[in-house]
Amino acid sequence: MPPLRGALPANDPRTLRTLHAYTQELTDDYYAYRFRHDERPLGQAEGAFLLCGYVMALAEHQQGHQGEALRWFERNRAACGPPGLYTEEYDIGQRQLRGNLPQAFVHALMLETATRLTSAPAGF
Repeated sequence: MPPLRGALPANDPRTLRTLHAYTQELTDDYYAYRFRHDERPLGQAEGAFLLCGYVMALAEHQQGHQGEALRWFERNRAACGPPGLYTEEYDIGQRQLRGNLPQAFVHALMLETATRLTSAPAGF
């Protein structure tokens, strides 16, 4: 979040290393997770954390990777219930919403992400 809010430049080595490490360790098929609980595959310990998925979309957009940003956005946007509401987590295997409903933070970040993805990347 610090680079997304202007606390660090998008091209700062810490930003790039953090984005790379998070992508390698805590994401799978354009779904993001908060942390690794144990040695189980990510989706078995808890659902994908939708807030983190939108943060990944914003981070990729900030890096100038528009295609990746759109993939992250669309994957997480589709993880809503029939009325278009989001929860905190999404169980990928069962295609079920998990956690509090509705989750205002996820809705707010989804709207921010949609707005930012329509503009040029701002980070360099």
